Order: sequence, then C-alpha cells, then structure tokens
Amino acid sequence: MAVDLFAGIPVSDYAAALAWYEKLFGGPPAFVPNDVEAVWELAEHRFVYIEVRPDEAGAGKHTVFVDDLDAVVAGIAERGLEPAKRETYGNGVRKTTYADPDGNEIGYGGAPV
Repeated sequence: MAVDLFAGIPVSDYAAALAWYEKLFGGPPAFVPNDVEAVWELAEHRFVYIEVRPDEAGAGKHTVFVDDLDAVVAGIAERGLEPAKRETYGNGVRKTTYADPDGNEIGYGGAPV
C-alpha cells in the first residue's frame, strides 16, 4: 500500500512561522500555493504545510520518524532551534519535540540507539 501524506499546521503569523519552519526543516518551502500557505516535502509524497488560521493556531501535533534522530536534532540545533522536550519511552524509542511560535508541536522520533 502506497501512502501519501499532506499534514497541515495552523499558524497565526505567516512570516514568523515561515522563518521558524525554514529553520526546522532546513530550507525554504518546496512550494507556496498562495499568500497564506507554504509547503515542505519531507520525503517523497510526504508533505507538511503551514496555513494562516489564527483561530486554530497552536493546536497542531505531528511526529515524524527518521532513520537518524541524532543527526536530525544536531542539524536543527545548528540552525538555531532547541527542543522543548526530549523523551525516551519504555521500549527505547526516543522523541524530540519542538514548539513553534504558536505552540504547535513537531516531534521527531527515532528507534533506540
């Protein structure tokens, strides 16, 4: 079964969110469909987008699993963002969570070391 993903994150301030997500994802959006949205392709056919929706801003929660969590977290730190939370679950799976300017949570998860 093929899986495509298009996950949205509501934000209140487009310019602030755009700058923050460029740091988180390591570059500019893959495309900008209009004045209130920006879209990043995290992997083939797997997209995350921000959209100005002030009444919903801060309610987003997404987790992306990656092969090398330590490398991803190090890259994000080099771009000036620090995690809001780090967790290790009972099965050894690790999760690092970032909070955008509105409080939306973007987590990166990885297998045990």
